[in-house]
Amino acid sequence: MTKMETIMRTAPVIPVLVVEDVAHAVPIARALVAGGLRVLEVTLRTTAALQVIHEMRTVPGAIVGAGTVLNCRDLDAAMGAGAEFIVSPGLTERLARTAQDREVPFLPGIANAGDIMRGLDLGLDRFKFFPAEASGGLKTLKALAAPFRHVRFCPTGGITQASAPEWLAEEAVLCVGGSWLVGKGAPDVDAITSAAFKASTLAG
Repeated sequence: MTKMETIMRTAPVIPVLVVEDVAHAVPIARALVAGGLRVLEVTLRTTAALQVIHEMRTVPGAIVGAGTVLNCRDLDAAMGAGAEFIVSPGLTERLARTAQDREVPFLPGIANAGDIMRGLDLGLDRFKFFPAEASGGLKTLKALAAPFRHVRFCPTGGITQASAPEWLAEEAVLCVGGSWLVGKGAPDVDAITSAAFKASTLAG
């Protein structure tokens, strides 16, 4: 089992986090871990993201990665902040090769068979299906998974607490990415912990 697959199998949901304020990093991470979600994807969509990764890494039990990694510069910055895995919305050979050279678990985004085949050529077989709902939803994923029997996915984009079990029931799906767990603004720790617990117990 690869390091990326081990991360994907840690919990059924990987929280996809957009954190604007560094002061919110530790409370959010503690609440998610307390609720049973240890793998945290901090998207590089805010100016605070790198510091947020650094702060979340101080929370016992948290496995913190960087999302929205678009290029090698992003990857190196994320690793410098302490990111333990890298997630990208797409797949380029340069980014994949750099991740392999850095020996960091890498989950690139795919949306079609051509993307998957390029990934396989690069030695990758674990992918983020993104944007999941906008790309045709579960019906499309099932169609893509059929000819690629050994490939496994983390669908992300438009998935909710209500729809997640149906995705997780698909054999090719190891986990899903979820943005519903943490709202904007100051974190409501009790609400986050509760949402995380519900997500951590989801099954297909």
